[in-house]
Amino acid sequence: MISVDIPGCGTVQLKYIVLDYNGTMAKDGLLQPGVEENLNRLSESMEVHILTADTFGKCRSECKNINGIVHILSQPVGGEAKEAYVETLGAEFTVAVGNGANDRLMLAKAALGIVILGPEGTSVQALQNADVAVKEITDGLDLLLRPKRLIATLRL
Repeated sequence: MISVDIPGCGTVQLKYIVLDYNGTMAKDGLLQPGVEENLNRLSESMEVHILTADTFGKCRSECKNINGIVHILSQPVGGEAKEAYVETLGAEFTVAVGNGANDRLMLAKAALGIVILGPEGTSVQALQNADVAVKEITDGLDLLLRPKRLIATLRL
């Protein structure tokens, strides 16, 4: 678990990280550099969950060396399914990471929502439902690996 005391906001205890795949962790279906290493470091303190409609059909093979659970959604839309997944884990202990319109509900529901601007763009709805916006996925994962960055961004 990662525990972060954010001045003016309180303490968040994060047990789970739920990530969208395409556009968040991957570009054109291919995992971005540094993601595997950073997620494996995070897996030492939290459970890693990857949710995707798997548009390019590459998620399982690209994520085979990540210490986490890959869940392929049966519906191509999936916004409500992602939100329900976060609720099932325990939204108050979850950080959600995404970039698309179908990520907006999980970003809003989670204790911490991180939106990735990334090379495939970001949905305005996702951006409005996040707590933090970062340029790239590695920047978002670094907020959890180096929580003082998160504190500096979110303190009131």
